[in-house]
Amino acid sequence: MKFLTLVAIPLAFGSVALAQNGPVAVSATAAATAVDPASILVGRLELERYKSTITGLTQFGDRRQGTDRNRAAIDWIEAQLKSYGCMNTARLKYDYSSSAVRSPSGPAIARTPDAASGGGRYRGARAHTGVNEDPLKQPDEKLRALNSQPSVDGPREEVYCTKIGSTHPDEMYIVGAHMDGIGWGEAANDDGSGTALVMELARILSSSDVRTERSIRFILWNNEETGLNGARAYVAQRAALQGQENPTGSGQYPEPRWLGMIQHDMVLFDHGMPHPDGAVPTQQRPEADVNIEFQSTARFADEAQKLAWAFYAANEAYATDYPAAVGPHMTNTDSTPFMDLVAAISVRENERGREIGAGWDPHWHQPTDRYASFTDQDFRLGLNAAQTTLGAVARLTGASLRQ
Repeated sequence: MKFLTLVAIPLAFGSVALAQNGPVAVSATAAATAVDPASILVGRLELERYKSTITGLTQFGDRRQGTDRNRAAIDWIEAQLKSYGCMNTARLKYDYSSSAVRSPSGPAIARTPDAASGGGRYRGARAHTGVNEDPLKQPDEKLRALNSQPSVDGPREEVYCTKIGSTHPDEMYIVGAHMDGIGWGEAANDDGSGTALVMELARILSSSDVRTERSIRFILWNNEETGLNGARAYVAQRAALQGQENPTGSGQYPEPRWLGMIQHDMVLFDHGMPHPDGAVPTQQRPEADVNIEFQSTARFADEAQKLAWAFYAANEAYATDYPAAVGPHMTNTDSTPFMDLVAAISVRENERGREIGAGWDPHWHQPTDRYASFTDQDFRLGLNAAQTTLGAVARLTGASLRQ
């Protein structure tokens, strides 16, 4: 069996993969091949298939945690992952209580302005933001009924699957998005767009003709909207298991050592700043971009910044329509619980604090967060985010293709 091997490609900071303690070299053949496997893999992304996966998620309404629709969505996601060939699916289980003082792995995140928690300083016009809790603001009676079951505290689950590395199964990149939403809509963008992105990458990288030297875990978090509880539960349960071979001598690593964590949270809508009256432009702006953020105050900020620039370089190489921008204000997203343990970044439509928090997306947590609210220009921005991540992860994990 022959594979086209991904050679080390010069990035802004050199040819590297990111590890906890600094860069590790990406493997390379003695002579560069004329074919770039990452380019082939990125070419397998299709706009219509990406849109179809988002549509599949919207059949469960807003997928609010602690409801039957949330549990049904988890079952559907798991079935899809298995159909892609990502057969070693698993579920992480934890308990959630809305009245608990602490989340599963630390203090719950309060819903405070993002600028106060590392999200950047507001500038320019702002529009009102908030979470819609009024069902009557959803005019679609069928959707209103689908979303009517309230959340109940108790057991929670989130699903993941893993692409096992061929030569370094004990090292892993985590690629995630949260599948729960709020607001009485369909959670099409927040975060159906990110969930569909991760699922599409799992589909492509799980193909039988794809090999990666390092492992990749595709995970769809639950309870993001309540304070990142699903991601915090994962860190609490699995951080200490990193790199442990089980059983000893088996070559199996249930929790490979983390090399980086990449979160995707809302990737469709970049229409620009609100007008003075609070209205947001109706069309995707020509200068829309894919925002790649790290947190400058994190313990692994230097490593995270290098990872962010690796994604920037992948965007330059593989994204078809929209460029990338790198920023230092990652906040209030599922990569936050990881940022003091490993290089962690967030990929999204706008800067989390300074732009989304200032009302740049009027559908955020609103009944209008529905598939029908977005155009092909919007969906194409999400596809460019997928191209960026797929290209970067293929490079970082040493992807190759069977000839």
